[in-house]
Amino acid sequence: MLKLTVSGEQAQEALGAAVAAISPPHFVIYLMGDLGAGKTTFARGFIRSLGYRGAVKSPTYALLESYELPSRICYHFDLYRLADPGELEYLGIRDLLQSEAILLVEWPEKGEGELPQPDLEIAINHDGECRQLQIKSHSEQGNSLLQSLEISDFGDHHS
Repeated sequence: MLKLTVSGEQAQEALGAAVAAISPPHFVIYLMGDLGAGKTTFARGFIRSLGYRGAVKSPTYALLESYELPSRICYHFDLYRLADPGELEYLGIRDLLQSEAILLVEWPEKGEGELPQPDLEIAINHDGECRQLQIKSHSEQGNSLLQSLEISDFGDHHS
Protein backbone atom coordinates (compact mmCIF):
# COMPACT_ATOMS: atom_id res chain seq x y z
CA MET A 1 0.00 0.00 0.00
CA LEU A 2 1.15 3.52 -0.79
CA LYS A 3 0.00 6.47 1.30
CA LEU A 4 0.17 9.97 -0.16
CA THR A 5 -0.77 13.45 0.94
CA VAL A 6 -1.64 15.87 -1.85
CA SER A 7 -2.48 19.53 -1.46
CA GLY A 8 -4.92 21.16 -3.84
CA GLU A 9 -6.85 20.30 -6.95
CA GLN A 10 -3.85 20.63 -9.27
CA ALA A 11 -1.86 18.10 -7.25
CA GLN A 12 -4.81 15.70 -7.30
CA GLU A 13 -5.08 16.06 -11.10
CA ALA A 14 -1.30 15.63 -11.45
CA LEU A 15 -1.51 12.36 -9.54
CA GLY A 16 -4.30 11.20 -11.86
CA ALA A 17 -2.13 12.11 -14.84
CA ALA A 18 0.86 10.24 -13.41
CA VAL A 19 -1.22 7.10 -12.86
CA ALA A 20 -2.62 7.35 -16.41
CA ALA A 21 0.88 7.67 -17.87
CA ILE A 22 1.90 4.29 -16.45
CA SER A 23 -1.44 2.43 -16.67
CA PRO A 24 -1.65 -0.47 -19.10
CA PRO A 25 -4.43 -0.50 -21.75
CA HIS A 26 -6.70 -2.82 -19.74
CA PHE A 27 -6.85 -1.62 -16.13
CA VAL A 28 -9.51 -1.17 -13.43
CA ILE A 29 -9.28 1.55 -10.78
CA TYR A 30 -11.74 1.95 -7.91
CA LEU A 31 -12.02 5.50 -6.55
CA MET A 32 -13.44 5.62 -3.05
CA GLY A 33 -14.22 8.49 -0.71
CA ASP A 34 -16.96 10.76 0.55
CA LEU A 35 -18.74 13.33 -1.59
CA GLY A 36 -16.29 16.07 -2.50
CA ALA A 37 -13.19 14.02 -1.64
CA GLY A 38 -11.69 14.47 -5.12
CA LYS A 39 -12.54 11.27 -6.98
CA THR A 40 -13.65 13.17 -10.09
CA THR A 41 -10.69 15.53 -9.80
CA PHE A 42 -8.37 12.52 -9.94
CA ALA A 43 -10.37 11.13 -12.91
CA ARG A 44 -10.16 14.51 -14.71
CA GLY A 45 -6.36 14.54 -14.47
CA PHE A 46 -6.24 10.91 -15.60
CA ILE A 47 -8.50 11.38 -18.64
CA ARG A 48 -7.03 14.71 -19.75
CA SER A 49 -3.51 13.33 -19.64
CA LEU A 50 -4.58 10.69 -22.17
CA GLY A 51 -5.48 13.43 -24.65
CA TYR A 52 -9.09 14.39 -23.92
CA ARG A 53 -9.62 18.17 -24.16
CA GLY A 54 -13.30 18.55 -23.22
CA ALA A 55 -14.92 18.90 -19.82
CA VAL A 56 -14.56 15.90 -17.54
CA LYS A 57 -17.33 15.84 -15.00
CA SER A 58 -18.75 13.18 -12.78
CA PRO A 59 -21.29 11.05 -14.67
CA THR A 60 -23.58 11.01 -11.61
CA TYR A 61 -26.86 10.97 -13.53
CA ALA A 62 -25.80 8.99 -16.60
CA LEU A 63 -23.71 6.58 -14.45
CA LEU A 64 -21.22 6.14 -17.31
CA GLU A 65 -19.19 8.41 -19.54
CA SER A 66 -16.99 6.95 -22.26
CA TYR A 67 -13.88 8.60 -23.66
CA GLU A 68 -12.40 7.36 -26.92
CA LEU A 69 -8.90 8.72 -26.66
CA PRO A 70 -6.02 8.67 -29.16
CA SER A 71 -4.23 5.82 -27.42
CA ARG A 72 -7.05 3.95 -25.67
CA ILE A 73 -10.62 3.91 -24.39
CA CYS A 74 -11.55 4.97 -20.87
CA TYR A 75 -14.90 4.37 -19.16
CA HIS A 76 -15.69 6.57 -16.18
CA PHE A 77 -18.43 5.22 -13.90
CA ASP A 78 -20.10 7.06 -11.03
CA LEU A 79 -22.30 4.53 -9.26
CA TYR A 80 -23.53 6.87 -6.51
CA ARG A 81 -27.13 6.74 -7.79
CA LEU A 82 -27.10 3.03 -8.65
CA ALA A 83 -30.05 1.42 -6.84
CA ASP A 84 -29.06 -2.19 -7.50
CA PRO A 85 -25.80 -3.73 -8.79
CA GLY A 86 -27.84 -5.64 -11.39
CA GLU A 87 -28.50 -2.34 -13.17
CA LEU A 88 -24.94 -2.48 -14.48
CA GLU A 89 -26.12 -5.12 -16.92
CA TYR A 90 -28.22 -2.41 -18.65
CA LEU A 91 -25.06 -0.35 -19.13
CA GLY A 92 -23.47 -3.25 -20.99
CA ILE A 93 -20.88 -3.89 -18.29
CA ARG A 94 -20.03 -7.34 -19.67
CA ASP A 95 -19.17 -5.91 -23.10
CA LEU A 96 -17.07 -3.15 -21.55
CA LEU A 97 -15.10 -5.70 -19.54
CA GLN A 98 -14.20 -7.61 -22.70
CA SER A 99 -12.62 -4.56 -24.32
CA GLU A 100 -9.10 -3.24 -23.94
CA ALA A 101 -10.23 -0.32 -21.86
CA ILE A 102 -9.50 1.42 -18.60
CA LEU A 103 -12.34 1.55 -16.10
CA LEU A 104 -12.42 4.32 -13.50
CA VAL A 105 -15.16 3.50 -10.98
CA GLU A 106 -16.44 5.95 -8.38
CA TRP A 107 -18.55 4.41 -5.58
CA PRO A 108 -17.60 0.82 -6.51
CA GLU A 109 -19.29 -0.57 -3.41
CA LYS A 110 -22.65 0.18 -5.09
CA GLY A 111 -21.77 -2.26 -7.90
CA GLU A 112 -20.47 -5.05 -5.68
CA GLY A 113 -20.78 -8.45 -7.28
CA GLU A 114 -21.06 -7.06 -10.82
CA LEU A 115 -17.73 -5.26 -11.15
CA PRO A 116 -14.38 -6.85 -11.90
CA GLN A 117 -11.68 -6.98 -9.25
CA PRO A 118 -9.73 -3.70 -9.33
CA ASP A 119 -6.08 -3.49 -10.24
CA LEU A 120 -5.85 -0.44 -7.99
CA GLU A 121 -8.07 0.81 -5.21
CA ILE A 122 -7.64 4.47 -4.29
CA ALA A 123 -9.26 5.72 -1.07
CA ILE A 124 -9.35 9.51 -0.77
CA ASN A 125 -10.04 11.28 2.53
CA HIS A 126 -10.32 14.97 3.45
CA ASP A 127 -7.63 16.41 5.69
CA GLY A 128 -8.30 20.14 5.75
CA GLU A 129 -7.11 21.53 2.42
CA CYS A 130 -5.14 18.35 1.76
CA ARG A 131 -6.23 14.89 0.72
CA GLN A 132 -4.91 11.68 2.20
CA LEU A 133 -4.78 8.88 -0.36
CA GLN A 134 -4.28 5.21 0.28
CA ILE A 135 -3.50 3.27 -2.87
CA LYS A 136 -3.74 -0.52 -2.74
CA SER A 137 -2.84 -2.98 -5.44
CA HIS A 138 -4.92 -6.07 -6.22
CA SER A 139 -2.99 -7.42 -9.24
CA GLU A 140 0.47 -7.80 -10.71
CA GLN A 141 -0.21 -4.82 -12.99
CA GLY A 142 -1.28 -2.84 -9.93
CA ASN A 143 1.91 -3.85 -8.10
CA SER A 144 4.05 -2.62 -10.99
CA LEU A 145 2.19 0.67 -11.13
CA LEU A 146 2.52 1.16 -7.37
CA GLN A 147 6.27 0.58 -7.53
CA SER A 148 6.56 3.19 -10.28
CA LEU A 149 4.53 5.68 -8.23
CA GLU A 150 6.65 5.10 -5.14
CA ILE A 151 9.70 6.45 -6.93
CA SER A 152 7.77 9.48 -8.26
CA ASP A 153 7.58 12.76 -6.42
CA PHE A 154 4.01 13.39 -5.23
CA GLY A 155 3.73 15.33 -2.04
CA ASP A 156 4.55 13.39 1.09
CA HIS A 157 4.38 9.64 0.79
CA HIS A 158 5.21 6.49 2.61
CA SER A 159 4.55 2.81 2.01
